[in-house]
Amino acid sequence: MNAPLIEARGLGKSYPQVHRSGDRLRALGRLLFSRADPDRISVLRDVDLRVERGESLGLVGANGAGKSTLLKLLTGVLTPTTGSVTVNGTIGALLELGAGFHPEYSGRDNIVMAAALHGLEGEELQRRLPGMVEFADIGRYIDEPVKHYSSGMVVRLGFAVVASLRPDLLVTDEVLAVGDESFQKKCIRWMQDYLDGGGTLILVSHSMYHVQKLCRQACWLRDGAVAMSGDVFEVTQAYLAWHERKDGADAERAGARHDVEFSVVDVRLGEGTVAPLLQPGDDLCVRARIRSRDGRDPQVAIGVVRADGTPVYGLASDMEGQSLRRVGEDEYACALVFERLPLLPGSYLVRVHPMDPEGVRVFDTMERPFTVRGSTREFGLVRLAHRWDERGGLG
Repeated sequence: MNAPLIEARGLGKSYPQVHRSGDRLRALGRLLFSRADPDRISVLRDVDLRVERGESLGLVGANGAGKSTLLKLLTGVLTPTTGSVTVNGTIGALLELGAGFHPEYSGRDNIVMAAALHGLEGEELQRRLPGMVEFADIGRYIDEPVKHYSSGMVVRLGFAVVASLRPDLLVTDEVLAVGDESFQKKCIRWMQDYLDGGGTLILVSHSMYHVQKLCRQACWLRDGAVAMSGDVFEVTQAYLAWHERKDGADAERAGARHDVEFSVVDVRLGEGTVAPLLQPGDDLCVRARIRSRDGRDPQVAIGVVRADGTPVYGLASDMEGQSLRRVGEDEYACALVFERLPLLPGSYLVRVHPMDPEGVRVFDTMERPFTVRGSTREFGLVRLAHRWDERGGLG
């Protein structure tokens, strides 16, 4: 049986508290004399992780859940407080922006140094260097000091080196959240080609669209521990449902917005208990309740966007001569059914916006996530009805 590419057992990381003057000295004393430190803060605990060659794993979780810490432990940037990590291959890591780059040196010089640190030198380095520069695609800035670069340009530089090296394992932390859309698309195309060629990927991202597009497995970290791991759709669905419940609880604690003329009281998709998990062609029912501060009849706009914010479709009640139903002294309700959704597999959001009676001003927003499951190699957002003409040709 082949050994996994990377395996973590009982992995944990904690730090001493150093908020007050003298804390650093006390922490150093405990370290020197091997004394227990009851005031240590645990940021990661009891993580078991096994990644086989050729797998793609997405790490998801809220800010502060421990995702970046876990990546640093897996790549050897940090030493674990508890547990162990075993690596059986080469790792290419894109973690913190600018890490390892010298700000006074040019981008070209930094590429050469980074490649040399990975064992690439001599004629092989000179052969690959033009390809790295081309991949980075930062024009004349390639010969400017890195200290003049934007965060997106730094990521371009780092990704160019990793793309040329093609390591056994690629580890990335929010790389797709930085840079312009064209470079993001280039990175995604490269990652897909890398995975198709047998590469292994660990991806950290807050975009469930990118996680589901690139990864087959997922691990959800919550408060420094593994909340769930397994199939990417099941894990991301549970994570989105947790966010929905959390957002709903926060909204209840905050109370309804009475400071605006029209506000969203509640939005439910389907049965409304968790974020729906649909198949292409399923119906989706959107139910919303709107509060009117002064009793005037509101209009409502409802739209669908991809999880990364790309608009898919939207409409407003006044466009089709529809009126909301009064369900209370100051509340109105509506229900909209999207029939036979032609959406391709991915993560999406429904957004509801209350509007004034004239349908001119938007006063509030509430969104709810849903996921369309399935596997396809089609491109875009929707599946258009089509057929191939057997006659073919232009004549």
